[in-house]
Amino acid sequence: VQPNNYSTFYDDQRQNWSIMFESEKAAMDFSKQVCIAKCNSSPVLDSVLYQDLILGEGQGVEGGDSLEVAYTGWLFQNNKLGQVFDSNVNKDKLLRLKLGSGKVIKGWEEGMMGMKKGGRRYLIIPPAWAYGAQGVAGRVPPDSTLVFEVEVRRVKLVKECSGSDGQSVSSRDSPAPSPIPSSDGCSVD
Repeated sequence: VQPNNYSTFYDDQRQNWSIMFESEKAAMDFSKQVCIAKCNSSPVLDSVLYQDLILGEGQGVEGGDSLEVAYTGWLFQNNKLGQVFDSNVNKDKLLRLKLGSGKVIKGWEEGMMGMKKGGRRYLIIPPAWAYGAQGVAGRVPPDSTLVFEVEVRRVKLVKECSGSDGQSVSSRDSPAPSPIPSSDGCSVD
């Protein structure tokens, strides 16, 4: 998936192909179908599959970074999207999480690595990386494969630098440049 509504890929003979789409929505819908096709064509889904829908900007997130995320989760049933079981898209509150803290399912921790602010990604998560054999009572049946569309709305870097007065400075989203000079070659994005 590339900016300006096109995708590029290689076939089995390593020939490069590009597809131009009428709209961003058409490009994203195509990308979702590619991810579902990857899932349906793999003999065993033993890791998280993901497909970027919108790449976003800035540095990719890593373990320890704090994120605010909008998401929708579906059950994956009969080789296609089933019912929505959770979403915060039409709610006022974004989900806040710190990557690597273990507060969300393992599939999110893995599938969101490298995402950028403003990025959207489609995740297909096998049961072992989600809620496993126990599921979630009344919402997620045992041994369910899950599909999520996640969008990173805000990012705060884990990398912190100490200014000359000992104050800690960090954050990609700071409204203005920090007045604290950077020392030891560490800079604030």
